[in-house]
Amino acid sequence: MTLTSEVRAGGILLAQEPTVSRVTLWGEIDSALRNQASAALAGAFQRDLPVVVDVARVTFIDSAGIAFLVQLCRIGRDEGLQVSVHGPSPQVRDVLRTLHLDALVAG
Repeated sequence: MTLTSEVRAGGILLAQEPTVSRVTLWGEIDSALRNQASAALAGAFQRDLPVVVDVARVTFIDSAGIAFLVQLCRIGRDEGLQVSVHGPSPQVRDVLRTLHLDALVAG
């Protein structure tokens, strides 16, 4: 698989901004992104800042992707840091609602 097709398929990227750690997800979020999820999870809590999770460009999310979101929220809670999920598509919002996890979504 080329980098270009991997980018189109989906990805998880952590950006350390001045006031937040931003985790951006896009495309198809599934178990194929395990390494990216692990790296983002390890880095997201290195600083004592809120974590913002941007899921606006997610087109599909499976149980591995949901587990990643739940893990982020649980670790944040345990560390006393705010974690908020922003911009879910209707498909992602439906999955979260079905699993009674819609409280993860900010606003």
